[in-house]
Amino acid sequence: MSTLASLPEGYRAAVIGATGAIGGALVQALQADARCGGVHAFSRRSAPALDLLDEASIATAAAHLREQLPGPGGLHLLVCATGVLQLGPRSPEKRLADLAPETLARAMALNAIGPALVLKHFCELLPLKERALVAVLSARVGSIGDNRKGGWYAYRASKAALNQFLHTAAIEVARKRPLAVLAALHPGTVQSGLSAPIIGDAEATTPPVAAANLLRVLNGLQPTDSGGFFAWDGTAIAW
Repeated sequence: MSTLASLPEGYRAAVIGATGAIGGALVQALQADARCGGVHAFSRRSAPALDLLDEASIATAAAHLREQLPGPGGLHLLVCATGVLQLGPRSPEKRLADLAPETLARAMALNAIGPALVLKHFCELLPLKERALVAVLSARVGSIGDNRKGGWYAYRASKAALNQFLHTAAIEVARKRPLAVLAALHPGTVQSGLSAPIIGDAEATTPPVAAANLLRVLNGLQPTDSGGFFAWDGTAIAW
């Protein structure tokens, strides 16, 4: 049975960050879905390349995808599976004394501004009168209401900013595309290059399981859920 049975037969999907652990697993899961009419994978190594720090490359990738779709509004699933936790040798900040402006700016550029620009250029490819799903990978630590431990300033703030971009975009998209659902998703702790320096030997979900969880959550969301923040098990997360 298709994980995305709520989407039309032959739906087209695009995954941004397709060379990452979760992004790659999402591409494989979608390719294995007989109801999926095509998966378009974008990354810094795809053709055309998509670099979150270069808006022109994002616009070029969206224009390329538009030419590959069967018609206007032919994209039914968009997942921006990107994110960065540790920038270079610097570990996530534990104290205010650890803050560095260049680290904060880069985290914002990669975790919030880049995905927002993906929404800017790719949401125009969604259908006007059919169901469509859009997801960005957020993180529970991006929740302001759930922050009880502090630390991880750049990562927390950039993911909180991403959540605001997503929530605001959902309001706008709904005006022309009332059946579209936009969601910020927390995949849980997943075995990946992003989490490896932090989690060590702690228990973590494999990328294929994480991808299946995310697709299952997306499939169950309704237009009234658009703009929401959800965990891998479908539960809502406080902003």
